[in-house]
Amino acid sequence: MRPVSDEHAALGRAIRELRLEIGLSQEELAAEAGMHRTYVGGIERGERNVSFGNLLNLSNALRVRPSVLLERYESCRAQAKPDARR
Repeated sequence: MRPVSDEHAALGRAIRELRLEIGLSQEELAAEAGMHRTYVGGIERGERNVSFGNLLNLSNALRVRPSVLLERYESCRAQAKPDARR
């Protein structure tokens, strides 16, 4: 399956980076966020459109504020597309 969009792929990269920084597996992140591991994998690959509620659950499980998660997303998006608007 392909990413939904470049933005979804960047959000997935941001989540994966934060997850790896705190040493969680996809399965552990999913359990802490109340999600299935395959759903988290789909998010990290940019294949899923994440609801606001699930973004809050993920940021909580990643132990960061939602704004930190979105800042990381913006950074990943800018790395992928140097001309991306901020």
